[in-house]
Amino acid sequence: MPAALSNPQKRYLRGLAHGLKPVLMVGAKGITEPLAAEADLALEHHELVKVKVAAGDRELRDRWIAELCERSGAALVDRIGNVAVLYRRSREKPLIALPRG
Repeated sequence: MPAALSNPQKRYLRGLAHGLKPVLMVGAKGITEPLAAEADLALEHHELVKVKVAAGDRELRDRWIAELCERSGAALVDRIGNVAVLYRRSREKPLIALPRG
């Protein structure tokens, strides 16, 4: 379970994520094992990633995002439409210094 982010930390991470392009795309099959493994690698390498979710139903999209966060141990920073921003501190080489909050 990821540690909860404070509002100032979320605001800071949203600012960092603004210029990022989605690095993962969740398709019609949802959250598969290979996708979960790729999310884990992307989060370990980048810490902050955008994920595009191709689901027409809002409830399904929210479920998939929640499942991806749970399986990867990431915290949901923001979700706008079909794009979610996830954060997980790198175990090997932390890159992002979060503000205290």
